[in-house]
Amino acid sequence: MIITVWADGGLDLGGRKTRCALGSGGVVNATEKREGDGATPAGNWPLRRLLYRADRLARPVTGLETGALAPEDGWCDAPESPDYNRPVTFPFAASAEHLWREDGLYDLIVVLGHNDSPVVRGAGSAIFLHVARDDYGPTQGCVALAKTDLLALIARASPGDALRVLRENAPA
Repeated sequence: MIITVWADGGLDLGGRKTRCALGSGGVVNATEKREGDGATPAGNWPLRRLLYRADRLARPVTGLETGALAPEDGWCDAPESPDYNRPVTFPFAASAEHLWREDGLYDLIVVLGHNDSPVVRGAGSAIFLHVARDDYGPTQGCVALAKTDLLALIARASPGDALRVLRENAPA
């Protein structure tokens, strides 16, 4: 399955259209993506695995590899670190994003295959598919959906599926 995302915040899940939030920096070509720019990278990003808050949700139904988050889980966003764009455990000496959040945005995280094979330092880290804010406010470069839409998406997902982010707007 290919899930299509348009630059205007539309998402097509196999004929089911929904809204999504994108990065505050808009959508950029993957070769232009830089750490901290707030942009969502255009391209085809494999759905690598699902992480979830087991203290808030039952294990979601999905064909993706699934793991429960722990309070000490993080994701390295320090380009100078050998762990850049990789999961880490706190305490951690370099800069890293905390995956255990109180706001619910990371209750469900689909890790996308952006800048991971191989990792290019400074080309963007922690690009996820996750839960959107109620107002669909911008992300730091991720794609975010309403929790119900994200649960519907992951219920249909399986290994080999991908998120295709386009730089053009959805057709009228």
